[in-house]
Amino acid sequence: MKTFKHYAALVFLFLLGACSVNIEGQQYLDDTPEFVLEDFFDGKVKAWGIVQNRSGEIVQRFVVDIDARTNNGTLTLDEQFTYSKGDGAKSRVWTINKNSDGTYTGNAADIAGPALGVSYANAFNFSYEMDLKVDDSSYRVVFDDWFWAMDSETMMNRSYIRKFGIVMAEVTIFMQKQN
Repeated sequence: MKTFKHYAALVFLFLLGACSVNIEGQQYLDDTPEFVLEDFFDGKVKAWGIVQNRSGEIVQRFVVDIDARTNNGTLTLDEQFTYSKGDGAKSRVWTINKNSDGTYTGNAADIAGPALGVSYANAFNFSYEMDLKVDDSSYRVVFDDWFWAMDSETMMNRSYIRKFGIVMAEVTIFMQKQN
Protein backbone atom coordinates (compact mmCIF):
# COMPACT_ATOMS: atom_id res chain seq x y z
CA MET A 1 0.00 0.00 0.00
CA LYS A 2 2.84 2.37 0.84
CA THR A 3 4.39 1.82 -2.61
CA PHE A 4 1.09 2.71 -4.30
CA LYS A 5 0.90 5.99 -2.34
CA HIS A 6 4.45 6.88 -3.39
CA TYR A 7 3.68 6.01 -7.00
CA ALA A 8 0.46 8.06 -6.91
CA ALA A 9 2.33 11.03 -5.41
CA LEU A 10 4.99 10.86 -8.15
CA VAL A 11 2.33 10.70 -10.88
CA PHE A 12 0.56 13.70 -9.31
CA LEU A 13 3.80 15.72 -9.23
CA PHE A 14 4.54 14.80 -12.86
CA LEU A 15 1.06 15.88 -13.96
CA LEU A 16 1.36 19.07 -11.93
CA GLY A 17 4.64 19.90 -13.68
CA ALA A 18 3.03 19.22 -17.06
CA CYS A 19 0.53 22.01 -16.32
CA SER A 20 3.19 24.71 -16.29
CA VAL A 21 5.05 26.52 -19.05
CA ASN A 22 8.68 27.53 -18.71
CA ILE A 23 10.15 29.77 -21.38
CA GLU A 24 13.90 30.33 -21.43
CA GLY A 25 14.63 33.84 -22.70
CA GLN A 26 18.21 32.96 -23.67
CA GLN A 27 16.90 31.08 -26.72
CA TYR A 28 15.80 34.42 -28.29
CA LEU A 29 19.15 36.24 -28.05
CA ASP A 30 20.05 35.49 -31.69
CA ASP A 31 16.54 36.11 -33.09
CA THR A 32 15.63 39.25 -35.02
CA PRO A 33 14.21 41.80 -35.12
CA GLU A 34 15.29 43.11 -31.75
CA PHE A 35 12.47 44.19 -29.46
CA VAL A 36 13.30 47.46 -27.69
CA LEU A 37 10.56 48.32 -25.24
CA GLU A 38 11.07 52.10 -25.38
CA ASP A 39 11.14 52.14 -29.19
CA PHE A 40 8.02 50.05 -29.68
CA PHE A 41 6.03 51.94 -27.06
CA ASP A 42 6.51 55.42 -28.45
CA GLY A 43 3.18 56.96 -29.42
CA LYS A 44 -0.14 55.23 -30.04
CA VAL A 45 -0.38 51.43 -29.99
CA LYS A 46 -3.49 49.32 -30.61
CA ALA A 47 -3.84 45.81 -29.16
CA TRP A 48 -6.32 42.97 -29.71
CA GLY A 49 -6.44 40.08 -27.27
CA ILE A 50 -8.14 37.05 -25.80
CA VAL A 51 -8.02 35.30 -22.44
CA GLN A 52 -8.43 31.53 -22.37
CA ASN A 53 -9.16 29.49 -19.26
CA ARG A 54 -7.45 26.17 -18.46
CA SER A 55 -9.71 24.24 -20.82
CA GLY A 56 -8.99 26.62 -23.73
CA GLU A 57 -12.37 28.37 -23.65
CA ILE A 58 -12.19 32.08 -24.55
CA VAL A 59 -13.52 33.95 -21.52
CA GLN A 60 -12.52 37.46 -22.57
CA ARG A 61 -12.04 39.23 -25.88
CA PHE A 62 -10.80 42.81 -25.77
CA VAL A 63 -9.18 45.77 -27.52
CA VAL A 64 -6.66 48.05 -25.83
CA ASP A 65 -5.78 51.60 -26.90
CA ILE A 66 -2.35 52.47 -25.52
CA ASP A 67 -0.90 55.97 -25.31
CA ALA A 68 2.85 55.50 -24.74
CA ARG A 69 5.35 58.21 -23.92
CA THR A 70 8.73 58.64 -22.24
CA ASN A 71 9.44 61.56 -19.93
CA ASN A 72 12.70 61.93 -17.97
CA GLY A 73 13.57 58.27 -18.56
CA THR A 74 10.20 56.94 -17.36
CA LEU A 75 8.07 55.08 -19.91
CA THR A 76 4.34 55.52 -19.28
CA LEU A 77 1.77 53.22 -20.88
CA ASP A 78 -1.77 54.56 -20.50
CA GLU A 79 -4.02 51.61 -21.41
CA GLN A 80 -7.78 51.84 -22.10
CA PHE A 81 -9.63 48.50 -22.40
CA THR A 82 -12.86 47.71 -24.28
CA TYR A 83 -14.38 44.21 -23.94
CA SER A 84 -16.53 42.45 -26.52
CA LYS A 85 -16.68 39.33 -24.32
CA GLY A 86 -16.25 39.15 -20.56
CA ASP A 87 -15.23 42.01 -18.32
CA GLY A 88 -12.07 43.28 -16.67
CA ALA A 89 -10.00 46.35 -15.95
CA LYS A 90 -11.18 49.44 -17.83
CA SER A 91 -7.81 51.17 -17.62
CA ARG A 92 -4.27 50.67 -16.37
CA VAL A 93 -1.34 53.06 -16.27
CA TRP A 94 2.12 51.50 -16.21
CA THR A 95 5.25 53.43 -15.29
CA ILE A 96 8.41 51.60 -16.36
CA ASN A 97 12.03 52.48 -15.68
CA LYS A 98 15.21 50.93 -17.04
CA ASN A 99 17.64 49.96 -14.28
CA SER A 100 21.43 50.38 -14.42
CA ASP A 101 21.85 46.61 -14.96
CA GLY A 102 19.64 46.70 -18.10
CA THR A 103 16.56 45.20 -16.42
CA TYR A 104 13.29 47.10 -16.09
CA THR A 105 11.01 47.85 -13.14
CA GLY A 106 7.33 48.55 -13.73
CA ASN A 107 4.46 49.64 -11.54
CA ALA A 108 0.70 50.00 -11.95
CA ALA A 109 -2.05 50.62 -9.40
CA ASP A 110 -3.47 47.09 -9.66
CA ILE A 111 -0.08 45.32 -9.63
CA ALA A 112 1.13 43.91 -6.30
CA GLY A 113 4.66 45.25 -5.99
CA PRO A 114 6.99 46.04 -8.86
CA ALA A 115 7.11 44.06 -12.09
CA LEU A 116 10.54 42.87 -13.20
CA GLY A 117 11.39 43.07 -16.91
CA VAL A 118 14.27 41.43 -18.76
CA SER A 119 15.16 41.92 -22.43
CA TYR A 120 16.36 38.99 -24.57
CA ALA A 121 16.98 40.68 -27.95
CA ASN A 122 13.83 39.60 -29.87
CA ALA A 123 11.90 38.85 -26.68
CA PHE A 124 11.02 40.72 -23.50
CA ASN A 125 9.76 39.12 -20.28
CA PHE A 126 7.75 40.90 -17.60
CA SER A 127 6.97 39.04 -14.33
CA TYR A 128 4.62 40.35 -11.66
CA GLU A 129 1.87 39.53 -9.19
CA MET A 130 -1.65 40.88 -9.44
CA ASP A 131 -4.84 40.63 -7.42
CA LEU A 132 -7.06 39.41 -10.24
CA LYS A 133 -10.79 39.97 -9.86
CA VAL A 134 -12.98 37.11 -11.06
CA ASP A 135 -16.71 37.63 -10.51
CA ASP A 136 -17.07 38.61 -6.84
CA SER A 137 -13.68 37.22 -5.74
CA SER A 138 -10.07 38.31 -5.98
CA TYR A 139 -7.09 35.97 -6.44
CA ARG A 140 -3.38 36.74 -6.10
CA VAL A 141 -1.84 35.37 -9.30
CA VAL A 142 1.55 35.52 -11.00
CA PHE A 143 1.84 36.82 -14.57
CA ASP A 144 4.65 35.53 -16.78
CA ASP A 145 4.32 38.02 -19.64
CA TRP A 146 6.31 37.49 -22.90
CA PHE A 147 6.62 39.92 -25.83
CA TRP A 148 8.13 39.04 -29.24
CA ALA A 149 8.84 41.52 -32.04
CA MET A 150 7.41 40.52 -35.41
CA ASP A 151 8.78 43.66 -37.10
CA SER A 152 9.28 47.30 -36.08
CA GLU A 153 5.51 47.94 -36.10
CA THR A 154 4.00 44.71 -34.72
CA MET A 155 4.44 42.55 -31.67
CA MET A 156 2.92 39.41 -30.16
CA ASN A 157 2.36 39.02 -26.43
CA ARG A 158 1.67 35.80 -24.55
CA SER A 159 0.94 35.80 -20.80
CA TYR A 160 0.70 32.80 -18.55
CA ILE A 161 -1.36 33.38 -15.41
CA ARG A 162 -0.34 31.07 -12.57
CA LYS A 163 -1.77 30.19 -9.19
CA PHE A 164 0.22 27.75 -7.01
CA GLY A 165 2.63 27.35 -9.94
CA ILE A 166 -0.11 26.01 -12.23
CA VAL A 167 -1.14 27.85 -15.42
CA MET A 168 -4.77 28.81 -14.80
CA ALA A 169 -5.28 31.00 -17.87
CA GLU A 170 -3.42 32.31 -20.92
CA VAL A 171 -3.60 35.70 -22.61
CA THR A 172 -2.72 36.22 -26.27
CA ILE A 173 -2.35 39.77 -27.58
CA PHE A 174 -1.39 41.20 -30.97
CA MET A 175 -0.10 44.80 -30.85
CA GLN A 176 0.48 47.25 -33.67
CA LYS A 177 1.92 50.78 -33.65
CA GLN A 178 -0.50 53.40 -34.99
CA ASN A 179 0.43 56.34 -37.21
